[in-house]
Order: sequence, then C-alpha cells, then structure tokens
Amino acid sequence: MTETRAPGQQVQDEILKTVQKSQEAVVDAIRSWADTVQSITPKLPAVNVPFADKLPKPEDVVANAYDFAQQLLASQRKFAEDVLKATAPLIPGQAN
Repeated sequence: MTETRAPGQQVQDEILKTVQKSQEAVVDAIRSWADTVQSITPKLPAVNVPFADKLPKPEDVVANAYDFAQQLLASQRKFAEDVLKATAPLIPGQAN
C-alpha cells in the first residue's frame, strides 16, 4: 500500500526523528556524567532548608510549563483558524 502524505510531512517526520535521536544522546550523556560524578563525590550530610517542602518539585515545574505552553498553542491555533474563517469571504474561490 502506498502511503500518501503532504509534501512537507516527510521532511517534518525526518526532523522530528533527528531531534528525538539527538535528545536521547544528550540524556544518555547526562546520565553517564551524573553516574560518574556521583561515584567520585563523597556523601554530603542532609541540609534542612526552611520551607523547602513548600517548593514545587522540578518535574512539577516542567509539567506545568508544558501544560501552559500546550494551552497557549491551542489558543493560538484557534485564533489563527478563526482569522482564516473570518477572512475567507475575501479570498476568491473561498465562499462560505
């Protein structure tokens, strides 16, 4: 079966694959670095930082930032689609 895709889709797919492979390589390198640093550094005593338990966890900060970005992107997409709909009557051959 022949797959039909938009001309730019194949380029986008290749870019996404390349980015993903690059990200995996960076994560592997960071993991290796962290393991090495952990193996050569002495154990430090626990430090009691006031109100540290009130701070968000790093993974929560990342999740919240990406959730917000996703909502913002969805809002921008709807705006762009609404603008296209509003201006469609001005474009020849785009009757509503």
